[in-house]
Amino acid sequence: MNIIQRQREHLQSIVSTITSSVDPYRLLIKRLALESPEDVLTFDGNPVFAGDNQAVKLKSTGKILVVGGGKAAAGFAAGLEHLLGIKRLKKHKVHGLVSVPEGCGIALNHIEVRETRPRTHNIPTETVVQATDVMFEQLQNLKKEDLAFVIVTGGSSALIELPRAQIPVQSLAHLTQSLSNSGIDIQTLNDIRCITSRVKAGGLAMACGAGKLIVLVLSDVLNDQLSVIGSGPCMPCHQRLATIDKNILDLKISAQDRAIVAQAAHELKQEGSMIPYPLTDSGNWITPQGCHITHLTLGTNSLAVDAAATAATALGYRVFSATSNAHPDSANTVGIRLAASLNTMVTTCETTNRPQCLLEGGEATVDVPVDHGQGGRNQHTVVAAAHDILVNQQREWPTRALLASFGTDGEDGPTSSAGGFIDDDIAKSLSRHPDKISEAITRCDSHELLKPVGGLIETGLTGTNVADVRIVLINPKSN
Repeated sequence: MNIIQRQREHLQSIVSTITSSVDPYRLLIKRLALESPEDVLTFDGNPVFAGDNQAVKLKSTGKILVVGGGKAAAGFAAGLEHLLGIKRLKKHKVHGLVSVPEGCGIALNHIEVRETRPRTHNIPTETVVQATDVMFEQLQNLKKEDLAFVIVTGGSSALIELPRAQIPVQSLAHLTQSLSNSGIDIQTLNDIRCITSRVKAGGLAMACGAGKLIVLVLSDVLNDQLSVIGSGPCMPCHQRLATIDKNILDLKISAQDRAIVAQAAHELKQEGSMIPYPLTDSGNWITPQGCHITHLTLGTNSLAVDAAATAATALGYRVFSATSNAHPDSANTVGIRLAASLNTMVTTCETTNRPQCLLEGGEATVDVPVDHGQGGRNQHTVVAAAHDILVNQQREWPTRALLASFGTDGEDGPTSSAGGFIDDDIAKSLSRHPDKISEAITRCDSHELLKPVGGLIETGLTGTNVADVRIVLINPKSN
């Protein structure tokens, strides 16, 4: 086996380890448990508290409702059914609905898993709104003795939605697409989502009639901020209105889209529904109706990066760096930075005569032009690195070097690929047509550049989502 084949196998092994480490079903049954004799809910062996330092005890609980959404929602729902078991499922009349993308649906006995949006179409649909309306009503119908679980995972911003100000879902979808294409950071995008929605920024939790609500979180946000993950359906943030109201005119969107945001912001101010009292970073708070909200974060990007580091070490690599980068850089900036790191690592590798590995979590942004091609932020990132070395610097790609970037959900932009990679063989193929590399950067057409040379990472939908992971592998000449 030559070095190119070996590195590609190592890449595949690390990618597989990453997705397994953040599998929602495995995480839930590993981290949540029920302790007899009162069926106390525990998280990592410690009781879960919800209000007045009272542990959550299923023995004194009435009905249990499970709602939510996201790419990992089906896995969490399946894990809850497994945790509760047949007797409890029947005793507590467990029911509910979770909203997932097409291809992520599974059949469960008590919780409906509904596919509500097409694959690679990360914007709300009419089916999403219908499903959310059902969740909203189910939460309202609960009594104080009942318990609600809300699942919030990556992708839930587009999978849990009830528009404000009677905004048609088609207009909201167009706004979301326009904002995504403008290259704005995820914080600003979620701020606007919160203003235009009845269920974001704590709106879903506000509907709950139960005395206790447990939010199960799988974070696709690099700083794991609860008010940002899924746009915080159970985590209010009263600062958002003032921030966006001042900056609506600065948004790179059409006048029609700007008017939608302004209309929703006006309604929100008229309602006065932004919650004025302080919240802790832990996500524990009480709604005006008296429902005690508790957030539990079961998986993060850092967990994925740590698992990748363990896998790389087992394969014989010295892990040069393993971090989660919370700064929302552009894909071009990330690619150029990784290209510089790659060159440094090559020198270190030859000096130490030991394989080197760099691992980095992140989620880059891409400013998509009107006349754009096909691709995603991860594919664009690796092409940007190749462009910097092969075109800008007019150098050869370093031998025995592989650079990859992939989305843990198995989707990268509006494509079926999870991401892309560049190694010596692929770089040689690309270097024959430097003009095509430049065009791919300008038109965001990385998919069509990488596809014919075999530079795509194909995992299929993984059923999880903790943002992206970037991987650099370097092997010495004697290895």
